Amino acid sequence: MSFITIFLIKVYPDFSFFIICCQQANKGNDNMKNKNIFTKSEIDCLDEAKFVHPFNEKAIRNTKSIGDLAGLSKIGIHLVRVEPGDETTQHHNHERSDEFVYILSGTAMLELGDETHDLSAGDFVGFPANGAAHSMKNTGSSDFVYLMGGNRVDTDCCNYPRINTRLFKVNGRNESVDMSQLSKV
Repeated sequence: MSFITIFLIKVYPDFSFFIICCQQANKGNDNMKNKNIFTKSEIDCLDEAKFVHPFNEKAIRNTKSIGDLAGLSKIGIHLVRVEPGDETTQHHNHERSDEFVYILSGTAMLELGDETHDLSAGDFVGFPANGAAHSMKNTGSSDFVYLMGGNRVDTDCCNYPRINTRLFKVNGRNESVDMSQLSKV
C-alpha cells in the first residue's frame, strides 16, 4: 500500500513546537479498500464527509465511513463528529433497521421518544427497528464524537413524527411523503 506522509507542525507563541506525522493512503491506490485493519493514525487522516440532514438544517454530521473501508456491506460503521450546538438528525425511527451509537467523547442530549437523557463518553444506546424515535444534540462546548452503526437493508421506512413525514428507501433510492397525504387502504 502506498501512503503520503503529512507533517503537521504546531508552533506556540514561545516558539516551542511539536510535529505530528500522519500517513494518508494514496487516493490513487485502491489497496486501502482490500484491507481489514486500520490504525488510529490511518483513520485520523481520512477525510470527513459533511452531511446536512435534508429535513433538518441544524443537523450537521462530519462522518468517516470506516466500515466501507473494510468492505463491510451488511452493516454500516461510521465515526461521527458533531460540533457544539449542532444536532445529529431529524427525530426519527426506522421500521427495518437497527442502529446503535457508542459515545467516544463530548456530551449530548438524547431525545428517545418523549424522554430526554444526557450522554457522555462510554455510553451506549441501541435503537431497535420499530423502536422509539430518536435524535441527539451536542450540548457541550467541545465536539461530540461517537461510533454509529446499523444494518443495511435494501428496503426500509424511516418515520419523522415531528414533521409528519415518512421516507421510503428502496434499493438505495429515497422518496419521502407527507403523512397527511396518505390514506388508509
